[in-house]
Amino acid sequence: MRSNRTSPPWAPLLALALAGFAWVGGAEAQGVVRNTYGDWQMRCDTPAGAASEQCYLVQNVAAEDRPHVSLVVIVLKTADAKSRLLRVVAPLGVHLPSGLGLKIDSADLGRAGFVRCLSTGCVAEVSMDDNVLNQLKGGKQATFIVYQTTEEGIGIPISLNGFGPGFDALP
Repeated sequence: MRSNRTSPPWAPLLALALAGFAWVGGAEAQGVVRNTYGDWQMRCDTPAGAASEQCYLVQNVAAEDRPHVSLVVIVLKTADAKSRLLRVVAPLGVHLPSGLGLKIDSADLGRAGFVRCLSTGCVAEVSMDDNVLNQLKGGKQATFIVYQTTEEGIGIPISLNGFGPGFDALP
């Protein structure tokens, strides 16, 4: 998605995910697009209660064969710069015990559990170690898998075009 003057339809969901899962009001800033790196946007805003602005990479995608199944993928460095987080907001109705699967190119990285569901979606979050970060930087495509049942997974491909330069540009 390229930047434009209006907020994208998923902006309120993004604000909720970035606000540390706190409920935020409609007047909350949705982030300003600072740059675009391939298929990723760098957005920045000051979360409620934060002393400084925080920037993050974001990409919003839908399953090719099921446009009602979409993900918001957010990558950020924590305010203390000690951790790197991968946050994915999946639609309501996912099978929570199955978690969220991740493959980078052909490598299966396993599953992450969902940490919370909001009225607009369920959030999975993991801290990225150097191995995962390097795979994301060097990969061509990540596939996130959401499950509707224990057996039925839906793979949603995410382009990694621009991820490396975008991540390296995060303050």
